[in-house]
Amino acid sequence: MARYLEIHPVNPQPRLIDQAVHILREGGLIAYPTDSCYALGCALDAKEPLERIRRIRQVGANHDFTLVCADFAQLAQFVIVSNPVFRLVKNATPGPCTFILPATKEVPRRMAHPRKHTVGVRIPDHKVAHALVEALGEPIVSSTLLLPGHEDPPTEGWVVQDLLDHQVDAIIEAGEVGTEPTTVVDLSRGDLEIRREGAGDISRF
Repeated sequence: MARYLEIHPVNPQPRLIDQAVHILREGGLIAYPTDSCYALGCALDAKEPLERIRRIRQVGANHDFTLVCADFAQLAQFVIVSNPVFRLVKNATPGPCTFILPATKEVPRRMAHPRKHTVGVRIPDHKVAHALVEALGEPIVSSTLLLPGHEDPPTEGWVVQDLLDHQVDAIIEAGEVGTEPTTVVDLSRGDLEIRREGAGDISRF
């Protein structure tokens, strides 16, 4: 049974954030809210939770995982960012946009795209998500909590609990969140491609 943590959406309690981070550091899988929708997340060096995400979402080896980062300095450790890309990404963060970029050597091979060696990165505009990443000290490896056969992600923690209580190690409740995944912008080849229209405003691109 998953641990259920009710965290304040504006003033996250450090004690509860620390509990969630401990679960991540111990190799656990969490379901947590973001500024777009719920996500599944694990630590960067975790192997088994990554496979659990693939099983839960029923996705293959080519699935693009996202590194949810605390700030731009952290983001730049894990992806290659040219000057034009820097300005574009900086203008759209924090917010519900994911950027696909070439991965650096800091990204484990098992979570980068096997052929392109790219990875998604983003900086969320959500107090709880941001507090988790800051306390962890590294990005959270994440994937949208969109289950096979469901049109939209769940919006509340108790719904996640009903769906995944025995498949994740912790569920974070922080009030209702949206159902729209992030907008995904592929910048890995130098040009700009909108791979998915979602919660992020595409007019700025």
